[in-house]
Amino acid sequence: MKRFIEGSDRGQSTLFPERLEDYIGDDNPVRAVDAFVDALDLGALGFDSVVPEATGRPGYHPAMLLKIYVYGYLNQVQSSRRLERECQRNIELVWLTGRLMPDFKTIADFRKDYGPAIGETCRYFVEVCRRASLLDSASVAIDGSKFKAVNGRDKNFTRSKMLRRMGEIDKSVARYLSQLESADRREAAGGAPMPEVKVARLREKIDILHQEVERLKALEADMLASDDKQISLTDPDARSMATSGRDTGIVGYNVQSAVDTESHLIVAHEVTNVGPDRGQLSNMAEQARDALEAGELEAVADRGYYSGEEIAACEKAGIKVFVPKPMTSGAKAEGRFGKQDFAYIAEDDIYVCPAGEHLTKRFTTSEKGKAVDRYWTSACPDCQIKDQCTTAKERRISRWQHEEILDEVQNRIDRSPDKMRLRRQTVEHPFGTIKSWMGATHFQMKTLKNVATEMALHVLAYNMKRVMAILGVDGLISAVRE
Repeated sequence: MKRFIEGSDRGQSTLFPERLEDYIGDDNPVRAVDAFVDALDLGALGFDSVVPEATGRPGYHPAMLLKIYVYGYLNQVQSSRRLERECQRNIELVWLTGRLMPDFKTIADFRKDYGPAIGETCRYFVEVCRRASLLDSASVAIDGSKFKAVNGRDKNFTRSKMLRRMGEIDKSVARYLSQLESADRREAAGGAPMPEVKVARLREKIDILHQEVERLKALEADMLASDDKQISLTDPDARSMATSGRDTGIVGYNVQSAVDTESHLIVAHEVTNVGPDRGQLSNMAEQARDALEAGELEAVADRGYYSGEEIAACEKAGIKVFVPKPMTSGAKAEGRFGKQDFAYIAEDDIYVCPAGEHLTKRFTTSEKGKAVDRYWTSACPDCQIKDQCTTAKERRISRWQHEEILDEVQNRIDRSPDKMRLRRQTVEHPFGTIKSWMGATHFQMKTLKNVATEMALHVLAYNMKRVMAILGVDGLISAVRE
């Protein structure tokens, strides 16, 4: 074929074979992967197979297997079987491994056996970023996102799901029995009998449903024995979690992350199987501060993290938080005054209501382990606007004994309204990117320990790609070699 670009003759011999080095450009990201892993002290990170055994068949060096995984997660190839195939045909992996081609079992076992060491590798890369002056802001945004587990929704049972499933079975059994009874009445009245095949099929369905009831009762016993009254059959650590959509939910894990507000690098992350974010604020903020080695830290989170104890713990630790208070009272929705309409006077320890009356402290009680003061006034029965305030005898205001901390946080947010926009622009993008890389199935491994390893590789890949976008491949190589 003339006048077309032609390829090389496959049977043509060459006097001097081409080098693998010639196929990899200087700006290829695979060179950054190679330089980063070579710069690691694998033994200190927890890879205990760095020193080979004196006897037996030689094994693969952990550095080579780690390079395969880092490269794979950078290029959205997380499956050990796919990585095995890529090692045989991908010229970048052929260069990276030096023509070594481990089988999928060896690749999979490495990820399974060295989870904690891989997590330490992810944390070490954050240290590399800090040394490269990419994390100088001492300001992070914290958020959580639900990731799907291997476990499907039909393989997860809670109390409500169990009751709903039992009810569906009872209705199905009743429907099949009704069909059989109708056939008997029709035959007794001289009508045509139901075909034996259909009768046998209905009785078979009833037997199957009775067997399902016995199976569910056995599962219910295991479910009630668990701490959170929930059981998952495929991945025992996966949990059913509500999501932001109405009447939606997934069976999976809640991944927490703290993202630097300037570089958008993930400085700390943790995988949990607890759905609500409310108890995660101080833990993630302290992890971020330790990773940044900062004396002081600003942390911004959404209202799902609002917890008096968590905010107080952060403030006492020197972490300045920005968390908006959720409006949980139904008074405003019903057209009455909310607590925010009552002004607190700290000098006199009183509240002033919209009518100008003073609510004084009457007693202190304990609610869920917290000391709470109660305030009210005796002027409520004669108040002209009482119907706009309360339907009870008098309006009572509760105040936590450390609520001055919460007031200061609210004042801080009022003075910095852009913080919430900054949070949304910072922390939600990494989650979206990582979920896009994962695909529809999200996690591929089972149990919390293994899922944490998989997430560490995703975070490491995201951070590496982000640094290469900021510094370039040469800049990242220089940073890891310092």
